[in-house]
Amino acid sequence: MAGRADSTVLAGARVVLPTGTVEDGRVVVEGTRIVGGAAEGARTVDLSGHWVVPGFVDMHNHGGGGASFTSGTVDEVLTGIRTHREHGTTTLVASTVTGEMDFLTQRAAVLSELVEQGDLAGIHFEGPFISPCRKGAHSEDLLRHPDPAEVRKLMDAARGTAKMFTLATELPGGIESVRLLAEHGVIAAIGHTDATYEQTVEAIDAGATVATHLYNAMPGLGHRAPGPIAALLEDERVTVELINDGTHLHPAALELAYHHAGAHRVALITDAMDAAGFGDGRYQLGPLAVEVKDGVARLVEGNSIAGSTLTLDTAFHRAVTIDRIPVGDVVQSISANPARLLGVYDRVGSLDPGKDADLVVLDAEFTLKGVMRKGEWIIDPQIG
Repeated sequence: MAGRADSTVLAGARVVLPTGTVEDGRVVVEGTRIVGGAAEGARTVDLSGHWVVPGFVDMHNHGGGGASFTSGTVDEVLTGIRTHREHGTTTLVASTVTGEMDFLTQRAAVLSELVEQGDLAGIHFEGPFISPCRKGAHSEDLLRHPDPAEVRKLMDAARGTAKMFTLATELPGGIESVRLLAEHGVIAAIGHTDATYEQTVEAIDAGATVATHLYNAMPGLGHRAPGPIAALLEDERVTVELINDGTHLHPAALELAYHHAGAHRVALITDAMDAAGFGDGRYQLGPLAVEVKDGVARLVEGNSIAGSTLTLDTAFHRAVTIDRIPVGDVVQSISANPARLLGVYDRVGSLDPGKDADLVVLDAEFTLKGVMRKGEWIIDPQIG
C-alpha cells in the first residue's frame, strides 16, 4: 500500500456529489478526512478522464478472498475484508448464515471485536429465523421460528454491533421480533420468506425497513397473489437490496425495482461468499458444500444459488454500462443509501467535507483504478 499524504488534491476528475456531478472537479484530502480547501504545498494527483465516487458500502456480505465471515478465524475475516476493499468496498457489514444458536453467539463475539476495531461496520444475521420453504443456501435442519428471546440473545452477544436481522416475518414470533429490533434501532429485514402480500404489509407496519435481496428467496410477483415483492416495492419506508451480478436478477427485474422504488430506496449488495475475488472451486457456506463454476456459486446438493462471487466494483460497472442506470443513481444505491441505513452517513457514503476520505477512482469505462480508505491508498491510481 502507498503511504498516506498529509494533504492531497485529487484534481481534474468528474466528482459525484449528492448535489450532482462536478466536471473537472477536485477532492481535497487531509489526513484521514475530506476537507474544503487545500493546504499550501499540497500534493496534486491528476485524475483527468476519471471519475471519483464515494467508497462503496456493502450491508450484506458473507466473505471473499477465499475466507468466510461465517466460520473463519480473525485473520481469515480480515483477508475477506481486504479483498473487498481492493474492489472499492470501504465500509462492510459481515453477514452470517444459519447455524446453531451457540455457534452464532460465538461468531457474534468474534465479529463484534472487528467492529469495535473499525474493520467492520456491523453484523447482519441472515438466519436461522427464516422459512424452510425459501431457505436457499441455508441448512433446513437448523432453521427455527423467530423467537424474540433468541433474537435478543444474538443482539446481546453482538454487544451493540448487530445492524440487521433477516427474518421470515410470517412465522410465529416474526412480528414480535420485528418490533423488538425496531425498538433497539436494529434493522428488521424481510427475506427468505413465504409471506403473502398482507403479511408483508403487517411486518412493514411493525417496523421492517429492508427487503433482503429482493426477488430472491421469496414468492414471485403474481397478479392475484402479489406476494411480498409488491408490498416491498410500493412502500416508501422500505429499502430493497439488489444483487446485480447477472445471475440473481434479470436486467428487467433490476430496472423494475429502480423504476418503482426509485434510486433512493435501492441498496446494491454483493451477498458475496468466500469465492468473491478468489476463483472457482469447492467451498463451505456454513455447514453446506458449495461448488463455484464460471463464477456462479451453487449448493452441491440441490443446486440452489449459494450467495454470489460479486464485488461491488463489478455491480457498479454493470449498473452503469449494461443496465444504463445514471451514475448518480448508482452512487446513491451503492454508497449513500446503505450508509444511511447503517447509521454511518455522518462519516461515509458521500464526498462531503468532514467525512472520512473513503473514495473510489474509476476510469472513463467505469473500471476501478484506485481505492482510498481514511486517506490511505489501498490501490493507488498512479501505480495500480
